Amino acid sequence: MIYRYNFYSSKESLKGIRTFVADTLLLFNLTEIITNQLVLATDEICANLIIHAHQTNENDPLELSIENKKNKIIFEITDKSDVPFDLKNYKQPDILEIVKQRKKGGVGLMLVNSVMDTFEIKKKENYSIWRLSKNIPVPQRITIQTDPSIVS
Repeated sequence: MIYRYNFYSSKESLKGIRTFVADTLLLFNLTEIITNQLVLATDEICANLIIHAHQTNENDPLELSIENKKNKIIFEITDKSDVPFDLKNYKQPDILEIVKQRKKGGVGLMLVNSVMDTFEIKKKENYSIWRLSKNIPVPQRITIQTDPSIVS
């Protein structure tokens, strides 16, 4: 099943995005840590699109979808911005240099890369799809062996 959330390019949309992602992930029986990581990574991409690609133009619509496929959760953000991001030319910043310069920001995509297993941008004719996925391990079944001599 695919869960969809439509929103506009406004900073006020971010709270709704976080709530949608967290509530949807509750359906997938994930740990709290994984859920929080996925909320944070998705929020980061949406915030970057809202702020940088759309300059918080509240008339610009975006769509977020979440799909649980077997052992993988796929997030797609559909963006109709006129300013597509070129992921191929993105250079991950030097974290030590950012700390040294006391620079705020600039580490969002690094965070997304550390949380997600795959991250890509598919460019279509008049829109882009930001696709993030996370592999989710299959829960192991625990088998408890008992010593038949102790069972009464």
